[in-house]
Amino acid sequence: MKKNLLALALGILATGSVFAQPKLVEKVTAKKGEVVIPYEKYVMPNGLTVIIHEDHSDPLVHVDVTYHVGSAREEINKSGFAHFFEHMMFQGSDNVGDEQHFKIVSEAGGTLNGTTNLDRTNYFETLPANQLEKALWLEADRMGFLLDAVTQQKFEIQRSTVKNERGQNYDNRPYGLLGEFTSKHLYPYGHPYSWLTIGYVEDLNRVDVNDLKRFFLRWYGPNNATLTIGGDVNTAQTLKWVEKYFGSIPMGPAVEKTVLPAVVLEKNRYVSFTDNYARLGRLQKTFPTVPNYHPDMYALSCLSQILGQGKNSILYQELVKTQKALSALAFSRLSELAGEMSFSFAPAPGHTLAEMDSLFYASLKIFETRGVTDEDIRKFKGSLEAQYINGLASVQGKVSQLAAFQTFTGNPNQFGVMLAEGLKVTKEDVWRVYEKYIKGKYSVTVSVLTKSGKDVAAAPDNYTIDQTGYKAPDYGYNGLTYKKAKDNFDRSKMPAAGPAPLVASPKVWKGKLSSGIQVIGTTNSELPVISLIIRIPGGHLSIGKDFNKAGLPGMMAEMMNEDTEGRTSEEMAVELQTLGSSINVSSSLDGLNISVSSLKKNLAATMALVEERLFKPKFTEAVFKRLQRQTLESFRNAKTQASSIASNLIDEINYGADHILGVSQDGNEATVKSFTLKDVEDYYKNHLTSVGTRVLVSGDVQEDEVISSLNFLNNLPNKTIELAKPAPGKAPEKTTIFLVDVPKAAQTEFRVSSPTNLMYDATGEYFRAGLLNYALGGSFNSRLNLKLREEKGWTYGARSSFSGDKYSGDFTFSSGIRADATDSALVEIMQILTELPAKGLVNDEVESMRKAIGQRDALAYETGTQKAGFIGRLLEYNLPENYTTTQNNIVKTIKKAELDVLAKKWINPGQMNVLLVGDKAKILPGLQKLGYSIVELDADGNKK
Repeated sequence: MKKNLLALALGILATGSVFAQPKLVEKVTAKKGEVVIPYEKYVMPNGLTVIIHEDHSDPLVHVDVTYHVGSAREEINKSGFAHFFEHMMFQGSDNVGDEQHFKIVSEAGGTLNGTTNLDRTNYFETLPANQLEKALWLEADRMGFLLDAVTQQKFEIQRSTVKNERGQNYDNRPYGLLGEFTSKHLYPYGHPYSWLTIGYVEDLNRVDVNDLKRFFLRWYGPNNATLTIGGDVNTAQTLKWVEKYFGSIPMGPAVEKTVLPAVVLEKNRYVSFTDNYARLGRLQKTFPTVPNYHPDMYALSCLSQILGQGKNSILYQELVKTQKALSALAFSRLSELAGEMSFSFAPAPGHTLAEMDSLFYASLKIFETRGVTDEDIRKFKGSLEAQYINGLASVQGKVSQLAAFQTFTGNPNQFGVMLAEGLKVTKEDVWRVYEKYIKGKYSVTVSVLTKSGKDVAAAPDNYTIDQTGYKAPDYGYNGLTYKKAKDNFDRSKMPAAGPAPLVASPKVWKGKLSSGIQVIGTTNSELPVISLIIRIPGGHLSIGKDFNKAGLPGMMAEMMNEDTEGRTSEEMAVELQTLGSSINVSSSLDGLNISVSSLKKNLAATMALVEERLFKPKFTEAVFKRLQRQTLESFRNAKTQASSIASNLIDEINYGADHILGVSQDGNEATVKSFTLKDVEDYYKNHLTSVGTRVLVSGDVQEDEVISSLNFLNNLPNKTIELAKPAPGKAPEKTTIFLVDVPKAAQTEFRVSSPTNLMYDATGEYFRAGLLNYALGGSFNSRLNLKLREEKGWTYGARSSFSGDKYSGDFTFSSGIRADATDSALVEIMQILTELPAKGLVNDEVESMRKAIGQRDALAYETGTQKAGFIGRLLEYNLPENYTTTQNNIVKTIKKAELDVLAKKWINPGQMNVLLVGDKAKILPGLQKLGYSIVELDADGNKK
């Protein structure tokens, strides 16, 4: 029956006939013992594929529209179109005003975004279930009614925004251009994978608005799209809405599947470039492999894991553990038209790129002698199973899987099939793909050199891109016309929301171990997965006034992730991967945190490993020296990144170097360099306790099961860990600019901040200040983001927030802003920060906040992570279980006048620390005209 329906649907489409309703092509239901995502698949007369997945576990819906067009549909001199158009799709359409798409979804209590990659572009929203019709109306309006709303002004602003995005994510970041350089030298000239999705700046400069319009007409037809809807939906009603809003949109030009010959290298290619921001050289070797969904995909994934992922990998053992490299990684990347396996090396100081190259080939010889083991296969399958199951934790995860399978294979029912294929991988498969794609095969080797001139490429450059013979593809842009749908209803009227869904916070149980350790949890049987966090008092505040120990709690936590008395870190990793589990020890402001993830069936085995890691760590000099060296190098590398410098220095500027909150939790080069192994051992001996220890549990487990698995925690010492009580922060007497020079930085990192001492309070003034901030910098349509991104085009994003915990509170604005707009942007920021307390909010901003925050609970408790966050707040701040009800009442009743009072109280632009990290030569002259005191700092925060 399935095949007959499919043939009928395709036959009608082929003859150009029109049927009145979507036609069912396939219905997949879950059968006992079968791993599937249930769905119904339909095809519309205009070619739109519709997939609906009912999941009534949470009162929300996720809508995804995937267009089968990415940067692989571009050509030389016209790169970046697909991504550029993603931006334009948020700029309004015939019936949706400028900047309104974000506003409408946010006010509906939802979230949204869009992404572009090599092969597809998708747009998606997650909303309360009663807002589904609105989401479909929005997506249909930009699919069928976009072009008349595209203006030159919108085009120019988004062109600037995309340039800022490129600057922030690629041009202004260490190694940010490595992928672009590799692709350009791996693929033939003109191959659509030979440039990045973001495109080249020169191509963005030459494109005009008509180019973008033609791109839309060619690729954005419903017949090149898949609409996937999942969540708390009624399929029959959903189909009626889909038919109403999408049914009249005309079919676009036919889209043929792209097929390109496999990439073949005729020799080893060695190329190099100098990175303005990198402090250390880097080597990357890339081998061409196969496209996604190829029969060899899982064997290649397993091979990359064996060679360069995790502590058991060949490269880690041969290069990192021996301290010849700071990192040595392998990863398999498969796309629709081609695939790659890449190996990346960061040499340790004193080691060269040429040495990394030689050690790579020597490591392959070691692998050939060692072979593929049964243990390798068990590890791969255990981690793969956990990865697939965890991918089903949210409706968005399930919808995304269905959309991708349909787009690239034409069959959404691939989840169980793909998992089964992965679990079939054998040792022979892995060895076969090694011999077929890596052993003795040619690669592209890129040497990233630093501007210091001290690095030498692994080998002399021996490859020049051959541009001859390129013929631009004919994508059929000529003769395209814009045909609007004709409706029998008024499309300009936005659909009203249905009845608000009933949202219940997670049911919570509370228990206690015999030692007094508190345990709080919530049970959720949707997936056979358990998440658990053990929080032991300690962390940064435990160092007290001894700032020379800053970073020691973190170093101790890192060492607890290494060897135990019973297992090496490699043996522990094998056990965990085979179980599909993870255990990670970390340090925070006031605690030692042990985060655990486990499949239900493996909980007992996983907790036995937690016990071993907690009570029997083995601290060795060799591991200590390696971690110490890696930490010191990470500090040095961070000083080349403007965003890292800004984030590291703002607390010191706000609180001062003599305040514990002004001292980095990671420490610094001086403190970490002074540590000894004995310091780590002593800290461990003195900072484990059951007093104040708490455990958070979320997942498919009952209280009694958890309590019994946690009894080993009763062996923790019964002693009190003293934590420092930070003194209140002090706002500066006057606004001052602190400037850190990063020569040639394309952007300036902004941090405009001040201590508020407004500590976390779920229902008090802290919560209300957050409501105020929604209009200032807490949403896409906030004053700061609309001004700096959407009106001026100076940034990829701008935001502000009130942050607070049990010890302190701050107000902070942050953004990466185009360097040549630094002084102008600061003027605009200060004007906005001045106007809000002076004039207050407008009524529309208050109502927008009410709608957005008042409906967000439908999305708040879907995943295990979200549930764990909720119960964590209950325990951390001793909150009643119904505190969110109180919050919602505040949102409904708070008056504009109260918010205006808060603005006057907490936002003072005359007492701000303004940290700017950027190119001094370019930005200082403009800043000097603004009248602020300017203090120059180095990357460590020292005055120059």
